[in-house]
Amino acid sequence: MAVVNKKGLLFVLILLAIIFPLIVPNQYYIHILTLAFIWTIAVYGLNLLSGYTGYLSLAHAGFFAIGAYSLGLLTVKVELNYWLAFMLSPIITCIIGVMIGLIALRTKEHFFAIYTLCVGYIIYLIIDKWDSLTGGVRGLIGIPAPADIGFISLSTPLSQYYFVFTILLLVIFTVYRIVHSLTGRSFTAIRNSEPLAQSLGISPMRNKLTSFVLSTFYAGLAGALYASFIRFIGPEIAYTTITFDLLTYMIVGGIGTLSGPLIGTLLIVWLSQNLQFLQDYRMLIFGPLLTLIIIFAPGGISGTFLQWRARRKEKQRINMTTMKKQA
Repeated sequence: MAVVNKKGLLFVLILLAIIFPLIVPNQYYIHILTLAFIWTIAVYGLNLLSGYTGYLSLAHAGFFAIGAYSLGLLTVKVELNYWLAFMLSPIITCIIGVMIGLIALRTKEHFFAIYTLCVGYIIYLIIDKWDSLTGGVRGLIGIPAPADIGFISLSTPLSQYYFVFTILLLVIFTVYRIVHSLTGRSFTAIRNSEPLAQSLGISPMRNKLTSFVLSTFYAGLAGALYASFIRFIGPEIAYTTITFDLLTYMIVGGIGTLSGPLIGTLLIVWLSQNLQFLQDYRMLIFGPLLTLIIIFAPGGISGTFLQWRARRKEKQRINMTTMKKQA
């Protein structure tokens, strides 16, 4: 019954996302929701590494920027076919991710977080200072929108909305398959106890590197979509504040849950848009909110709900057992 309910809820949410532009034909809201979907893809990558493997990467914005600049440079300067550039962008991000991961994953816990923070800042500096390649502070302009697929045009905001939404669904499906596979269970085992996982025959380094590279792949994919959607990118997309925004989305929604990245990103993006008049005090609002969530609901919205439901089921089971004994 629970599986049916989950599938029914998922179907309703997908249906709502499909009909939303038809019910609310406001270009601004479509633009914001499309952008939220792109950020969600990046958060799913971060959640796979931090939530399921237990390694907090603070270089995620840097990999997001690598994906965006890969697409921008390949289409604008190399003048490569859009779809070929789009496919190469996350692959390039993965290759760089492998090189960084081989060194970064030799460290653990807060040392890993500090190392990746430094890596993320170095990526930002390279983009900002390598003026001849990246355009420096001027950024890259003229990035093309997604090329048409046959008779399907992807040049309008509505078509781009459905295109990004389709990619998001594919990302959620692949993450779901990864998490529920033997590889995903190995990630969770490493998160719970790395020495115990190693004693069970799980290779920590290989699985951590796999998780790290998959995380960079989703970041690069999100970056490529962002560059296609905005069509102008600057070095600020690699700055550490973007990483902390992604962390906020993940923690609020629920770290280590499948629905958390989607819930957290959509909620925070919606709140940010409705509280634009308080933009100068953004950190004063979200800082204490994030602190309260970490203290009182470390599982985030999704994790707290799952814990409440598990306790409720356990209580019902105990009540039923007691009633049977009394009967």
